[in-house]
Amino acid sequence: MTFALTTPVTGTAQTGLTSPTYTVTADTPPNSNSKQFVVTALGGTQTGVLTHTVAAPFSVTMFRPQNPQVLSPVSPVTGVLTKVPTNTYKVITRKGVLPLAGQSYKNMIVTTTIEVPAGADTADASNVRAAMSAHIGSLSQQSAGIGDTTIQGVL
Repeated sequence: MTFALTTPVTGTAQTGLTSPTYTVTADTPPNSNSKQFVVTALGGTQTGVLTHTVAAPFSVTMFRPQNPQVLSPVSPVTGVLTKVPTNTYKVITRKGVLPLAGQSYKNMIVTTTIEVPAGADTADASNVRAAMSAHIGSLSQQSAGIGDTTIQGVL
């Protein structure tokens, strides 16, 4: 399965949002190594939240490496793998937010960067998947706490 958001996306718990859902539509991505979706409708109670517009974007984009790296051969002399390149994947959410009432929207950007050592995708796929599971599960479990921290500045 590839990155393909199904609509609606069920949001996670956040202070002040009740049962948030996001209707998404595929959008033209920034390049051929990405997929992008924009939020076109909201569900649940999300007072003051806007859907995607030019002035206040609300999008989720996933990027894959432009040139995926593979492992180089081990040294014929030492038998040691001397270079392990990294394949970098990113998921970026952009949301237009107001810095001050009556002012122009500015983009808030949330980025998850995933750096996978080349070769791990085949030699250790279960541990790569476990890392993703734990990372995304931790973000989901602590969604409200992370949201509160971004508002209050308190860890």
